[in-house]
Amino acid sequence: MASEQINENRPEHRAATIPDDEAPWADLEVTIPNDRDHASLVALVECALVELTHEHVGAVVVAQQVWGTKRTQYVDDVGEQFQKRHFDARLGWHETTASRETVRDELITQLTRSGASPAEHTREAAASETNTFTVRPVRELRTP
Repeated sequence: MASEQINENRPEHRAATIPDDEAPWADLEVTIPNDRDHASLVALVECALVELTHEHVGAVVVAQQVWGTKRTQYVDDVGEQFQKRHFDARLGWHETTASRETVRDELITQLTRSGASPAEHTREAAASETNTFTVRPVRELRTP
């Protein structure tokens, strides 16, 4: 019957077929430090949090330091709670639960960091990659 056919024009059917590079969250990425104003960074964080609660994605902050990479991942858990997965090259993985407000504040703080001091420039020179904030599919995230 015609009424039993799947209408592929309906949003719930189109969403499953959108490639990751065309998804609404695909361009949520910024280097740290950056020259964006505070309001722009707050809006970016708010967009990311909305995507984390509605899509199967996680927010990732990667910081390169002379002693290794620090990676923090935020993934929606239940309700207003998020899993915070933190990786430090020296200490390994550590996982905690954080509220939406805490995640929001942490991300804003990390994204609004100013440029490095002269001593940090030396440490940064040892790192070949830039520090970044990005939103990625959960399946692409490294897990503990």
